[in-house]
Amino acid sequence: MSNMYQWADYYDLTQRGVAGDVEFYLEQAKLAGGKVLDLACGTGRISIPMAQAGIDVTGIDLSQDMLARAQVKAEEQGVTSGLKLLQGDMRAFDLQESFSLIMIPFRSFLHLLHVQEQMKALTCIRKHLAPGGKFIMNVFVPKIQHFYEENEKMSLRGTYPLPSGEEVAMWDYTRYDHFQQLSEVTRIYERTDAQGVVTERVKGRFTIRYIFPAELHHLLRLNGLKVTQRYGSFAKTPFDANSSELILVAEAL
Repeated sequence: MSNMYQWADYYDLTQRGVAGDVEFYLEQAKLAGGKVLDLACGTGRISIPMAQAGIDVTGIDLSQDMLARAQVKAEEQGVTSGLKLLQGDMRAFDLQESFSLIMIPFRSFLHLLHVQEQMKALTCIRKHLAPGGKFIMNVFVPKIQHFYEENEKMSLRGTYPLPSGEEVAMWDYTRYDHFQQLSEVTRIYERTDAQGVVTERVKGRFTIRYIFPAELHHLLRLNGLKVTQRYGSFAKTPFDANSSELILVAEAL
């Protein structure tokens, strides 16, 4: 079975992020007033708007397919400078420079499946932070009710119309391993023509490790980072028991 990230066009179509995240990260980049590092930048959903705003941004991603798509999008949107795209691993990178803002948007930290991997990534991040720099990330908040409702079930995540009159449906089959805090997802993209006939069906798989808020605070602290702000949404609402998203702003200790 393929890695779902090789289907960069389908990813782009279906993964729109969390409401308000592009605007939030763009605002934070402007406030940082220096170079930005976007880890797991994907197809440039956030990096490209930053470069368009005149910000010097470096994007790193493991997937060459995603980076190739990002390069095409950047060219299509007139980005000729200020954006550097590199294939790399957030667990082990050494860019020989520092950044005023380092970010991991759209829950990509959750792709690190072991505590040792999380620690390696945070060590690299701490090393690359400029004096006074900020590290910002967001993750979803694990909810026991969602685990129960979604475990070993096929769920329709959404349908997405194409200009051609075709439509793409995205389905997920999720299995949880609560001992290791893993969510194993089999994702299916199903493309239908205007008559409703399936013309393409592709299947991929990915695994994430969900993380609880208190656990994340401790991880950051252990790696020389302190949380200075936290929000429950990109509208900067307070984080509380009803929040479904956790946005953390951290600085070096």
